[in-house]
Amino acid sequence: MSTPRTVAVVLAGGIGVRVGLGIPKQLIKIAGKAIVEHTLEALEASPLIDEIIIMMNAAALDELEHLLRSGRFPKLSRILPGGETRNDTTKLAIAALEGDDTKVLFHDAVRPFIDDRIIEDCVNALDEYDAVDTAIPSADTIIQVNEDRIITGIPNRSLLRRGQTPQAFRLRTIRRAYEIAASDPAFTATDDCGVVFTYMPDVPIYVVDGTAENMKVTEPIDVHIADKLFQLQSASLSLESMTSIPDLDGKSIVVFGGSYGIGESIVAQARAAGAVVSEFSRSSTGTDVRSAKAVRKALASVKKDVGRIDVVIVTAGVLRIAPLVESPKRDLKDTIQVNLIAPAIVAREAHPHLRETGGQVVLFTSSSYTRGRAGYSAYSATKAGVVNLTQALAEEWEADGVRINCINPQRTRTPMRTQAFGDEPVETLLDPADVARVTLNVAASDLTGQIVTVQVAAMRDLNPS
Repeated sequence: MSTPRTVAVVLAGGIGVRVGLGIPKQLIKIAGKAIVEHTLEALEASPLIDEIIIMMNAAALDELEHLLRSGRFPKLSRILPGGETRNDTTKLAIAALEGDDTKVLFHDAVRPFIDDRIIEDCVNALDEYDAVDTAIPSADTIIQVNEDRIITGIPNRSLLRRGQTPQAFRLRTIRRAYEIAASDPAFTATDDCGVVFTYMPDVPIYVVDGTAENMKVTEPIDVHIADKLFQLQSASLSLESMTSIPDLDGKSIVVFGGSYGIGESIVAQARAAGAVVSEFSRSSTGTDVRSAKAVRKALASVKKDVGRIDVVIVTAGVLRIAPLVESPKRDLKDTIQVNLIAPAIVAREAHPHLRETGGQVVLFTSSSYTRGRAGYSAYSATKAGVVNLTQALAEEWEADGVRINCINPQRTRTPMRTQAFGDEPVETLLDPADVARVTLNVAASDLTGQIVTVQVAAMRDLNPS
């Protein structure tokens, strides 16, 4: 008996009115990629998915055509125009599919945090059931009201669930449900399980557990929440292998600001991992990262001597402690130029070299970027600027195949910090070597547009004393 195929249908017909960004919500970029691309990556990675079809907003169909040509999604076979409503789109997808026993997963394009466990549970449940929904318990009490806004019922919350996707079916079942619904002039449904529930009431619909993270990006605030979730995911991803340094054999890595602190640790570890490392700083090579000419000269020398540049890392930074109105003009100027303008200069000068290799820029921010700190307001502002620079360049450089990420270490035991804050308890600080390992793992990854946080507690768990 042959195993039925499993097809994931990505429903991308939304126009994003509530998000309010002027483009279809599935095309909004988060962490350097359109939301739909993150969704596709999750489905593509599942060994249980054989084929992926996108049902796209017909007015924006051309926006995703490049995904078919990119080679990034081998399982993606077709991008088809969707209908006027969610149900119309489902009917068009059903018409494009074959095989009564085919397993079909309908999934919202704007739920990018679907995980392997949800996919596996849905696919496996179809071995026993013909219809499957994904849902999570309701954390809120649900009330029922009448047209006068008077409560008429308070259902038992323990029996209530909040529906998500995927919704999964044997093709014959969902096809038959829509055939029956077509004869009902009063047909209306908000989702596909609702069609089966209404028109094939004898078919049990099994519910698998979703996750709170499997959110739908619908409102403006959802974009910000999703962005933060991707940041947290990136941190988790980068910390998984923090007990070792990645294999960097033959990689050409350039470090600006590599003479001490985190930069010095990056240089040492990268060389130990087989990379060809070129280090530049004012103290070691007289290189001023504020000068485009100096940065251009440094990169040109590496290209001439090594032949290629794969990664450019900028750890140079200035931290001066003083209220803004008391800060000397020179300190304020240095803070802005070294911490913000220099990363922009290095990124711009590195771009043509990294475009040749499909390489990456790695910048550094600070935990103060999330909220300005009194006493070093200008520093906090520049570090927030570096985060925005990273996210913006990830979008600008996507077509060129150049990646950019940003490391966000908590308090780290570096000469710059000691000079600014004096001696602090060692257990409250990160070891520069730990931050370096995170940095090199990110540099060896396919991430882009990520702000990767390195936390003291997380490093302590990885390196228990």
